[in-house]
Amino acid sequence: MRTIGLIGGMSWESSAEYYRLINQQVRDRLGPLRSAQLLMHSVDFGPVEQAQHAGRWDDAAAILVDAARRLEAGGAECVVLCTNTMHKVAEQIQAAISIPFLHIAEPAAQAALAINAHTVGLLGTAFTMEQDFLKQRLIAQGLTVLVPEEAERKDVHRIIYDELCVGVISDQSRQIYQRVIESLTARGAQAIILGCTEIGLLIKPEHSAVPLLDTTELHAQSAVAFALGD
Repeated sequence: MRTIGLIGGMSWESSAEYYRLINQQVRDRLGPLRSAQLLMHSVDFGPVEQAQHAGRWDDAAAILVDAARRLEAGGAECVVLCTNTMHKVAEQIQAAISIPFLHIAEPAAQAALAINAHTVGLLGTAFTMEQDFLKQRLIAQGLTVLVPEEAERKDVHRIIYDELCVGVISDQSRQIYQRVIESLTARGAQAIILGCTEIGLLIKPEHSAVPLLDTTELHAQSAVAFALGD
């Protein structure tokens, strides 16, 4: 089994999900007492979040490059960045290490194509929905990507940072997300990519009429596939 390196803490709420999902999947594959070989470097999200909203992406990248190098030095054989938004600096991280960087967009795109969903809605932080770093990866795989309207994007972003990242799960916020999903579906989305690693804490498959593609779960699956040599 290869050793997985996780860069977590953004937020730790979803990083804990990565740990749970990866270990559950290894157990399901290998047997009841089996678990993953992994290392986690969990960063302090405060300085990262401040850098995001100030547009200081190089400062945020430096924190994550340091984390990736520490994981490689500790014996990790791949790096998994447990956040969608910070994939904005994925190329800088990959350039700093000699082990594979498992990008979060690839398994999401593959999952969409596997169910014949060529038009997808994308939910995430404002950075993820409005900038191209994740969307272009999906488009390059042949997908058409829809994002919510401006007012909807503001609600989706606010709920992520003010609630989900601090462990608050609200029925009212779930209803807001459901309305956004319904709006994307009405515009032609055949599936919804949960493009923030916390959204799956709030929105489950039963909350949507179209398939949900949870990047946290799919990214964890890709890490397990790498670890087990699939």
